[in-house]
Formats: sequence, C-alpha cells, structure tokens
Amino acid sequence: MSAEAARTIVGSAGFGLPRPGAGATLERFATLTRLCSEDISTGRLVEAHADADAILGEIIGGAVRPGEFWGVWAAQPPGTRVDARPVANGFELDGVKEWCSGAGACTHALVTAATADGNRLFAVDLRQPGVSADLSSWHATGMRDTDTGTVTFDAVPATAVGAVTAYLDRPGFWHGGMGVAACWFGGARRVARPLYRAVGRSDDPLLRMHAGAVDALLAAGWAAIEAAARHIDADPTARAQREAFALRWSIEQLATAVVDRVGRALGPGPLVADPDHAQAVADLTVYIRQSHADADLAVLGSLVDGRIPGPHDDPAKEKS
Repeated sequence: MSAEAARTIVGSAGFGLPRPGAGATLERFATLTRLCSEDISTGRLVEAHADADAILGEIIGGAVRPGEFWGVWAAQPPGTRVDARPVANGFELDGVKEWCSGAGACTHALVTAATADGNRLFAVDLRQPGVSADLSSWHATGMRDTDTGTVTFDAVPATAVGAVTAYLDRPGFWHGGMGVAACWFGGARRVARPLYRAVGRSDDPLLRMHAGAVDALLAAGWAAIEAAARHIDADPTARAQREAFALRWSIEQLATAVVDRVGRALGPGPLVADPDHAQAVADLTVYIRQSHADADLAVLGSLVDGRIPGPHDDPAKEKS
C-alpha cells in the first residue's frame, strides 16, 4: 500500500515541498522525517518525487506537474546498463535499470543512461510503449512496499535533462543526499516508538537506560539535520559534499544504534507480536544500506582538511 499512499500524498491538493536552499529547507527535511516516522516506505517514495522536482528545477528550471508521480533511478549496479542513443527528436533508451523504487507505480522517472560522452540524466514518461517493470527480484521483507524492481527500456523516447555532468556537478546533489538522511532519521524515530511507549509504564532501570541513550541519539541527530538545513539556506550554491557525507554517516550510525537499543531493551516481543514495528525494523535496516557504508566514510576522510569541526575563531592555532 505504500506506493499507493505516496502517490495519494503527492497528488493531494497543494502538495509540494520547499526546494533545498529556498529558505525553508528545514521544513522540507521535517516533512520527510514526519512521513518516514509514520511509514518508511511511503516517505522514501515521496522523497524521490520531491527530489525529482528539485532536480528539474535546479538543472532546467522545470518542475513535476499535477497528476505525475516521479522516481529517480540513478543506481549503476554492475552487470546491467541503459544506453541512450540520439534520434531525430531527442533520445531513445534501451537496456535494463535495476533498483528502481516505484517501478510499478511511477508515471515518470529521471533515469541515468550511458551516452557517447558519459552518463547523462533523462526524463522519461513511463506510460509509453517499451517500458516494462519486473518486481519479482525483490525478496526482502524490508522496503517491500516501495514497489522496487527492474525496469527494461526498449526504444523508449526520453528527454535529456541538462548537460552530461549536470546531475552530479550541482550543489543540489548533496542537498538531496541530506534529504535521504532526514528520511533515515524518521525511520529511526519510527523504530523507537515502542520503547518510548514502554518506558512510560516501567520503572526498570535498564529500560530507562536504553531509552535515555535513544533519546540522546535522536536529539543529536535532529540537531545535526537542523544545522545542515541552516547551512544550505545560508549558502545554497556551496558544494556541501563534506557535510552531506558526515550527516549521512552520523544518521546511519544513529539508526543502527536505535535498532540495537530498542531490541536490547524490549527483547523479541515487538518484533514477533507487533507487525508494524517488525516492518519498520526491516524497512530501516534495508533503507540505510542505500549508503555505501565504509566506502562513503573513506570519501569523507579524503575531504578532511585542516578545519576541525567546531568553532573556527583562530584558524592559525587550529592548524598548529
């Protein structure tokens, strides 16, 4: 039901998230957090639609239109690829794209495809002939309601979105990555819900200890998201790569710790007796694997320079 729920949300009258850097980035992140706090799969699909709108706006000054439901399909797993070949009126896509969330529900998608000059982003109307989706390869319980599958393109007309490097070489790429972290944070809040309910009914010191740890983790995570939103609005054109990697790693660690703490505090009961909690744990466990784990941490390390996080009143002393 999550794909249907997400499509209903984005199709509701007046729906639209503020774009990153427009002065209300925290409102955008807060909405994504709230959605994933209720249902992780639904929030993930809404995030992709909102990301598509931001991408279209930043690169070509466009926007998603009423009645449309967009995905962003940019994964590049080994073994499959989509090629874009020039034709008289633009491009046609041929090939196979894996890890497509909303594959059976989206009306449109932004799809990365190979050209003679390198990978490029294309807008595709998925209602055209030549598009077929296969959802049978998704065996996991986690994120099963995101309608994720493999999409095959057979001579499907597509419109190029910007130049070859436009998708990756823009500040908004990193803003979008931080939006995903806000979704992960919402998922952690969803997983924590049974612990917050239980601690109010118990005087068990160990339960309270785990609840205190989770509360501190969530407070720190939200403070980091608030700070990131402020920085984006203060300088929307800055290349926020370092902050994006740091935020995503921090929220990933937080989410992992919350899953562990809630399980240690409450035991197997909620996992086997509460289907909503069990689904949330499964969803979050799969969702945070959208990060590249230690590979992302290595990239963050390569971005570290002489600026130690914290106040920078005297840079000369900091480098000494």
